[in-house]
Amino acid sequence: MELRQFFEHLSGAQRVYGEPYEKDGTTIIPAVAIRAGGGYGSGSGKQEGSGGEGEGGGGGAMARPVGAYVIRDGKVSWEPAIDVNRIVFGGQVLCGLALIVFALRAGQARARRR
Repeated sequence: MELRQFFEHLSGAQRVYGEPYEKDGTTIIPAVAIRAGGGYGSGSGKQEGSGGEGEGGGGGAMARPVGAYVIRDGKVSWEPAIDVNRIVFGGQVLCGLALIVFALRAGQARARRR
């Protein structure tokens, strides 16, 4: 599969919404967020002491669940996925900022006493 085909394969709705499945009269349609990117290089020409030429390439994709549509008794509802890793990371960032502010204020208080 070529790089172009790979990214075209990722971009369709079939990659954002999973296969619906049913259990006990409830239908679930999972949904994911997909990020993809790629790059390519090239080259040519001779330089002193080298033969020139070149090539390159690269790409990647990342998917994470965002939730699911739930169809129950003829009504559709959205159930978001909870990303615990994001919540923990956000808490760590807030704690780090609080420590920085505390350290700065403590330093200012010491400077005033002198």
